Amino acid sequence: MLYEHLGARPRIHDTAVVAPTAVISGDVEIGPGCQVLHGAVITAEGGPIRIGEHVIVMENALIRATAANAVHIGSHTLVGTLASVAGATVGEEVFFASGARIFNGALVGDRCEVRVNAIVHRRAVLPSGTVVPIGWVAVGDPVQLLSPDQEAEISAAQPELDFPGHVFGVDRDTPDLMVQLTERYGSSLARHADDVRLDVDGPAAGRG
Repeated sequence: MLYEHLGARPRIHDTAVVAPTAVISGDVEIGPGCQVLHGAVITAEGGPIRIGEHVIVMENALIRATAANAVHIGSHTLVGTLASVAGATVGEEVFFASGARIFNGALVGDRCEVRVNAIVHRRAVLPSGTVVPIGWVAVGDPVQLLSPDQEAEISAAQPELDFPGHVFGVDRDTPDLMVQLTERYGSSLARHADDVRLDVDGPAAGRG
């Protein structure tokens, strides 16, 4: 399913294959030889998404850009089942295993591996060839790789990352944080009410 969002339409190379149950929305460019499988969602929420050549996006994966953080995914990268990439820059020949989570502002170098259920936190920088083990958390620049049992170290990094401020524009210390967050974010997401579906007449719509 292809959607125009905020006046921008997906651009999908003729040799790319997008499953009919995948959702591609807004300013998204998908390069030659890419495969986007069933249930995947690639949505440009105010910022562009650029996907290189021969990238595979597996079932139910999520790729999301924001106005603050575009997404670039280099060629020959695999985004595994249920993985998510939000506002990150990803090099070439990268492997994101099932359930990997890549957050806003992260930089992932060429030939990195982020294994099952591992996390690359906001603004983390992974040098080329870095491996984040199963369930581990990558934080910071220079990057620290923290195991799940290092809860104190992971928690200590959270205020510095300012996730609610950077991603949602809300001060972490706001007394009614979740009220402000949900109302602001909901207002932004409501812009999808004006989206236009492009592929109702056939799967080729939106290619070019």
